[in-house]
Amino acid sequence: MMPKRSKRTTSYRWYDPLIFYILFPLITSLLKLLLSSYRLIRVEGTELEKEALARSGGKAVYCSWHQRLAFHPLYLSKRGVTVMVSQSRDGEFAARFINALGLGDVRGSSTRGGLGALIKLKQKILAGETNGGMVVDGPLGPARVAKMGAVLLAKNSRTPLMPVMWGTDRCWVLNSWDRFIIPKPFAKIVYCHTEPILVPESASDEDLEMYRKQLEESLNMAAKWCDEQLGEEKPWRKVKKDGIPETGPIDTEA
Repeated sequence: MMPKRSKRTTSYRWYDPLIFYILFPLITSLLKLLLSSYRLIRVEGTELEKEALARSGGKAVYCSWHQRLAFHPLYLSKRGVTVMVSQSRDGEFAARFINALGLGDVRGSSTRGGLGALIKLKQKILAGETNGGMVVDGPLGPARVAKMGAVLLAKNSRTPLMPVMWGTDRCWVLNSWDRFIIPKPFAKIVYCHTEPILVPESASDEDLEMYRKQLEESLNMAAKWCDEQLGEEKPWRKVKKDGIPETGPIDTEA
């Protein structure tokens, strides 16, 4: 059977059963083979993760950028993570892929069904069933701008935000809105946990914006650090005008 449709879900194509039930298992097997070839040569900040989990009773909301989604399922699969996935057709592909790698999913995003998904994920975290996982600039950007969802989830579930990032020495860089990167076979990987962010239940709207900016800055610094361990910073901005850099801030005074 095809996945259930809703009025708020992007329409499926007539050929999707062929993709979901014949091609997808083959593609998943090839992706698992690709992931297994990666060489994780360094993990930074594991003590920060251990301390945060000890203080929170084993709970965390792992956060990263959409651009770096490719390797996270492999690394986080042993941490009992459930992630928010878009209700779109593309989200269906993503959900099946992460499920195959051992992650759970709740359906919804900042553009569609997000509130219900956040509530469901919060309930699962509070019940001790899972940790949270969010790509905080997804599903469609803008790139490297954190949305508020993860901060609200951390506040309402009394769970620390755990920014995580990775870099690689060899990768394909797609011409997508966030310049999505896929490590090439046998690529080296550096992984990084940064300082956890604790969002108190009493946080005001002004406080929440401060924590959102802190999360954004932490992820940007971590991405740059990981990239520079194995080379240069990877492009992350899709350039549409001459003179706009692929990385770093834009000089608005120029």
